[in-house]
Amino acid sequence: MPRIACILNPKARDGVSAKRWPEFETALVAAGFEVDLHETEAVGHAMNIAYDLLADEHDLIVAVGGDGTVHEVASALRGSGRTLGILPIGSGNDFARALGIPLFDSQGAVDLLTNGIDHSVGAVCAEGPAASDLPNYKIPDPHPCNGEPNVEGNLVRWSFLEIDGGVTSSINRMKISGVFSWIRGQAKYTALGIKAILGWKQQPAWMKINGNEAETVPLQGLFVISQCQTFGGGYKVAPGAHPKRNAPSLILALGLSKVQMLGVMGPLEKGKHIGKWGKISMQDCTSFEIGALGADGAPSETAPHTPPLFINVDGEACLTTPCKFEFHPNQLLVRGATTIPNE
Repeated sequence: MPRIACILNPKARDGVSAKRWPEFETALVAAGFEVDLHETEAVGHAMNIAYDLLADEHDLIVAVGGDGTVHEVASALRGSGRTLGILPIGSGNDFARALGIPLFDSQGAVDLLTNGIDHSVGAVCAEGPAASDLPNYKIPDPHPCNGEPNVEGNLVRWSFLEIDGGVTSSINRMKISGVFSWIRGQAKYTALGIKAILGWKQQPAWMKINGNEAETVPLQGLFVISQCQTFGGGYKVAPGAHPKRNAPSLILALGLSKVQMLGVMGPLEKGKHIGKWGKISMQDCTSFEIGALGADGAPSETAPHTPPLFINVDGEACLTTPCKFEFHPNQLLVRGATTIPNE
């Protein structure tokens, strides 16, 4: 009988995960699995649980929740050779979607744990100063599984889905704070997007792409480094992407007016935004840096943005500028469908 460890986030999708767990457990037992259940108690706990489970001999370590839970468990398993399984019960579930895992079919998701195949995917190492805590959200402490920073005092995180900054990071900070908590699914991200855009203030920034010279840009819009086609609950931000490629996609949407920022939400949902107004681009990217300008107006390696520019790593609002990001191939084994979307 295969023995699996399931790491359940009981607060995923505003508590829906805890209510749905019994149907997954019934399907797992019927499929012949011996299930060891571990429930998380706070942000970062899933990473600690999964890291400790590496000393055990489970056939699979399964994240039961949304993209945040997957991110934490994947971070702990990265480089270990152990396989990550996913039972999606979160709000976004975009990493599961990228691996061809059914989102609204508990039996289908369980069947893939038995009949699916293991895919090797890359990850992006993200490093920068830690973001400030929110009243109901504490940034998790550094963890050995993420490695040591190159700059003392920085925080290191690994991304398997996407990294973003700009209006999207403002959206995520509001989501974590409980804004529009009564709205579920993609509609919540739409409502948060409108609120974030209307309140956004433009800042200048510098960027380095693939090791090239720094360029100064107007940071009104967003940047995304994505290994998957969708994030935010199905928005096709990186059309055609999949997590087995040799480089993630960098999407830049900068210098947009607020009217354009509002106007791009519909095309963004459908993946029709690339090239719009001549201001939105997508390219392969293996390294990326972003920071603020110093008092002299030149790019600074140390100056923060004021107000802070928050950076999301797989939905974890954990970093601020200046930040560096570097892609590394073949970091994680994850159980998914035989053929994944866009492969």
